[in-house]
Amino acid sequence: MALDTARDMTLSRTAMKAELLDAETELRLAYAWRDQRCEESLHRLITAYMRLAISMASKFRRYGAPMNDLIQEAGLGLMKAADKFDPDRGVRFSTYAVWWIKASIQDYVMRNWSMVRTGSTSSQKSLFFNMRRVQARLERESAAAGEVLDRHQLRQMISTEIGVPLHDVEMMEGRLSGSDFSLNATQSTDDEGREWIEALEDDSEQAAEKVAHSHDIAQLREWLLKAMSDLNDRERFIVRERKLREEPRTLESLGQELNLSKERVRQLEAAAFAKMRKSLETQSREVQHFLT
Repeated sequence: MALDTARDMTLSRTAMKAELLDAETELRLAYAWRDQRCEESLHRLITAYMRLAISMASKFRRYGAPMNDLIQEAGLGLMKAADKFDPDRGVRFSTYAVWWIKASIQDYVMRNWSMVRTGSTSSQKSLFFNMRRVQARLERESAAAGEVLDRHQLRQMISTEIGVPLHDVEMMEGRLSGSDFSLNATQSTDDEGREWIEALEDDSEQAAEKVAHSHDIAQLREWLLKAMSDLNDRERFIVRERKLREEPRTLESLGQELNLSKERVRQLEAAAFAKMRKSLETQSREVQHFLT
């Protein structure tokens, strides 16, 4: 434990001493990594923003995970962000990296919260990280108003507040309130009682995860189709050519085809993404929670 603490402090001190990148330098490093696979540029980019990863990791200590593991997962998210970052989109790397870091840490926390899978759908993840906070606020507000909420009313209010089905709230409440028990424990006090492990169904097909994944993909497809329908023909063409092709086209090639400058194509692309973001936020509170 002392060794881990010392390692965390050393890593934090090293990160705090790293250079601060201005927008121009950051963009140059991002282009060098994307276009030339320059590992030195990647290293500078990752090192400069490791302080951001450590800061975000520290916010998840309340879930009981070791800090050094959280930092490691945050670092993995940061590296994924650097690998997928598109400098042509006109946003700062830190803005883009936040979502990859957060997703990496959240996945780790949920994998290690319990031996039982805590959640796999987007609504279950939203509940896991927001339910206690929302519940505490609702209870404070009701107490201040002199009201007393029963468990059913509270669950319904949480469901409405977070924007998830009521049955998901009930399921997550049960998972978060209990602790893990040995599967070798008997189902009754009888010596002849069978162990709980004997009652487990064969999960080799991972049916539940397949259903959850299929549900999320279908929902995402529906949201994206609606967001795309809000774009004009030129914006849809740019988004399709830039993001939906196996080999995305460059801004320069699109500019030549559309008889526009490279910068104008980039502006149109940014405007199209802004429209899609607004559409996605209005379609689902789950998406809004992720984007804010």
